[in-house]
Amino acid sequence: MKKHFRTIAKTALVLVYLVIIAGAVVRMTGSGMGCPDWPKCFGYYIPPTQATDLDFKPNHDYKKGIVIIKNESLLVAENDFKSSQKIDINNWKPYTKHDYATFNVTHTWVEYINRLFGALSGIPILIFTIISFWFWRKNKWITILSILTVFGMAFQAWLGKTVVDSNLAPHKITIHMVMALIIVAFISYIIFASKTRFKKQIKNPKFKNVLLFTLVLTLIQIILGTQVRHHVDEQVKSIGYVKELWMQNPTLQFYVHRSFSFLVFFTNAWLYVKNRGLSLGYNKMNLVVICIVFEVVSGIAMYYFDFPFLSQPLHLVIATILFGIQFYVYLENRRKSIFISEKI
Repeated sequence: MKKHFRTIAKTALVLVYLVIIAGAVVRMTGSGMGCPDWPKCFGYYIPPTQATDLDFKPNHDYKKGIVIIKNESLLVAENDFKSSQKIDINNWKPYTKHDYATFNVTHTWVEYINRLFGALSGIPILIFTIISFWFWRKNKWITILSILTVFGMAFQAWLGKTVVDSNLAPHKITIHMVMALIIVAFISYIIFASKTRFKKQIKNPKFKNVLLFTLVLTLIQIILGTQVRHHVDEQVKSIGYVKELWMQNPTLQFYVHRSFSFLVFFTNAWLYVKNRGLSLGYNKMNLVVICIVFEVVSGIAMYYFDFPFLSQPLHLVIATILFGIQFYVYLENRRKSIFISEKI
């Protein structure tokens, strides 16, 4: 199994990105409260498909935890019981974590699929964590970070619960996003550290410092982006899907986010030019440039062309991919290699 360790870790990384993509689709479609409880969905392992499934039913066998909607409120079955002709309120308790009591089949299943991807991504993570103990003597960090990734996934699941319980509190969504990036960084390090063959790459102190600065900038941009997205969500709630009005009164975060984008662009362009000019050997900088181009195009499209279809989730997902690639290049730069001292 040890020889398949990196393949399993790469599979886990792909699945984590699929979770991020699914989460972006959840936000794009406004499906964050599609399942108002956690970890089940309206009390079911497989959610309902129509609103009538959540109506009270006489002479029906209810299991503990099943949710119904009554008078625009959620009620939860306190125990297993069979209902009579009329609802007996003693068998039910109000769901008090939030007051959201709406069923939309599309929102419910979009959110449910997001949760399924999250559960699925945990399987390869658990497998490579078990295998990682064979690396203990070679590199203890592989084992340590593998264990931390498992705990990180558990913490991420709990964060998902708090996001739902808070009815999508903006700061909790931001923390949820940052935790996903930490998990990406953990798995990226595990993939890199377990590599047995390396291409020749040249290290340069200034390149490394600018790369680290750019990595931090990308993280800040993603955090600011979640705040801008919250503003858009609030606009949708207040004025509906009139896209041309969503950014009519931008927040301060938007202007900071837009200003930082120029800095992100020029620092990455500088890294790309120096990598090619000095033949440093960081081939993944080509992928960084591609991500930057897509980020610029999707950002312009959202602001000037009224949020074309899929532009929002693509903008977020590409930003997280950019972060992952930059972090991997940083790991490559940290590896013991040849130093050069030319001024760049």
